[in-house]
Amino acid sequence: MGDNKKYISSDELKKHNKSDDLWISIQGKVYNVTDWAKDHPGGDIPLMNLAGQDVTDAFIAFHPGTAWKYLDRFFTGYYLEDFKVSEVSRDYRRLHSEFAKAGMFEKKGHGVIYSLCFVALLLFTCVYGVLCCDGFWVHMFSGGLLGFLWMQVAYLGHDSGHYQIMTTRGFNKLAQILTGNCLTGISIAWWKWTHNAHHVSCNSLDYDPDLQHLPMLAVSSKLFHSLTSQFYGRKLTFDSLSRFFVSYQHITYYPVMCVARVNLYLQTLLLLFSKRKVPDRALNILGIFVFWSWFPLLVSCLPNWNERVLFVLTSFCVCSVQHIQFTLNHFAANVYVGAPKGNDWFEKQTSGTIDIACSSWMDWFFGGLQFQLEHHLFPRLPRCHLRNVSPVVRELCKKHNLPYRSLSFFEANVWTLRTLRTAALEARDFSNSIPKNLLWEAVNTHG
Repeated sequence: MGDNKKYISSDELKKHNKSDDLWISIQGKVYNVTDWAKDHPGGDIPLMNLAGQDVTDAFIAFHPGTAWKYLDRFFTGYYLEDFKVSEVSRDYRRLHSEFAKAGMFEKKGHGVIYSLCFVALLLFTCVYGVLCCDGFWVHMFSGGLLGFLWMQVAYLGHDSGHYQIMTTRGFNKLAQILTGNCLTGISIAWWKWTHNAHHVSCNSLDYDPDLQHLPMLAVSSKLFHSLTSQFYGRKLTFDSLSRFFVSYQHITYYPVMCVARVNLYLQTLLLLFSKRKVPDRALNILGIFVFWSWFPLLVSCLPNWNERVLFVLTSFCVCSVQHIQFTLNHFAANVYVGAPKGNDWFEKQTSGTIDIACSSWMDWFFGGLQFQLEHHLFPRLPRCHLRNVSPVVRELCKKHNLPYRSLSFFEANVWTLRTLRTAALEARDFSNSIPKNLLWEAVNTHG
């Protein structure tokens, strides 16, 4: 090589892809992050998913410039001999650098203050409507406000998980616990665990937990082969029960979304009381305890069980708009099987995401996540900038002949339903040798 540096090949780097032997490359320098993985703020799963690869683009996307100075302690002394940067990655890094120099990652605008005030107003109005008013429709309206509150709180929690919305890391964590755990009953620890994995392995059927919804939903017939979830560490069994539900998923999709929060509550409890290492476990459990204290108490203040049940269902149904939005961003996009690759970061994000087109005055409603591709490419970019960078991202996609899909909310629903229906019809194909049960055969006697 003509110098004193030590080199290894990409093939040699790939051999270091185990939890007890985890190496990665950033800008051609090779790092041993085996011991660091368990302390990594983003969790060990993103590192494991990209183990044995060059992860420069992913590192740039998720870390502030101050993180570079911490890398030296993990340096192995080796450099990647066949290190190359694609034209797409070169343009992506240039664009990221321009945003950083413009201070866009630090300029968060006043959206957080407005959102907090709006959430406080919604909470006050909801509680007032339940405690101080007697009308049935006022109570249902209050339930709707609670669902709307959960939507706005989720956006705040999402923002705080990707960048500091408060002045310090401590206040940021406090905001996460108060808005997420205490107000919604969904643990910020659970969200970070799944969401970081989703970002790194966007739309991988066996690595992305956001696509693993068997037995209720399947976005691709590839899931009919009972793939092993690398996230949950178990087989996604496609059995007769799964076939039954998936066969009608285009019909049950909206009803399922209306009760999706129940699953999120369950997933939160399963994680917090599991044997996994959970950051701030006690604080998260305390926050969940707060939610399950005030929420049942509020519901119990309604005059009868009919109103209590309808109040909860109303809040769930209103909040289901957000659950639907999250699925619209990915269900109808391209999917693949296998581990994510560090050298096609930009391509995988464009392939696996769909934007929702809307007027600027609706940005508060979608929380910035209608710009899903922009968010996936620049997850640390505050939502107030996403609309402004959208034309630049569109041009970059056009330059490299990559998809940039921006659909209206209605069109995105149509695409998603079409994807679900296609998979549903394939699930009904009896040529797939899936064990059948009597219920399945009774319902499908006439095809």
